[in-house]
Amino acid sequence: QVQLVESGGGLVQAGDSLRLSCAASGRILIVYVMGWFRQAPGKEREFVAAISSNGDLTNYTDSVKGRFTISRDNVKNKVYLQMNSLKPEDTADYYCAAANYHPIAIREQDYDYWGQGTQVTVTP
Repeated sequence: QVQLVESGGGLVQAGDSLRLSCAASGRILIVYVMGWFRQAPGKEREFVAAISSNGDLTNYTDSVKGRFTISRDNVKNKVYLQMNSLKPEDTADYYCAAANYHPIAIREQDYDYWGQGTQVTVTP
């Protein structure tokens, strides 16, 4: 069992940056692929980024490529999402998730554990 807790969300202006963190407990993180998903108001949850268990592979949805960076620290049992050049369309609840699906997972159904989410609001 893995417990995930996100933090770092907030209210920012377009063009600003935020760094989301996801702290894991219960099991060591290195066995899992980690991902970030988001759900905007009135929309379905969508994939944002994923990173393989040892960090050598990453995958991003097209809309965030070049702006967002996913990383992990397996010693600290944490995963991060650095978000730069934020846009109003990035406004959503962001969720951290863990998958026992290697080498990398981009489908929501491949993820086994989910955090409660952290809200990101980007104003024009």
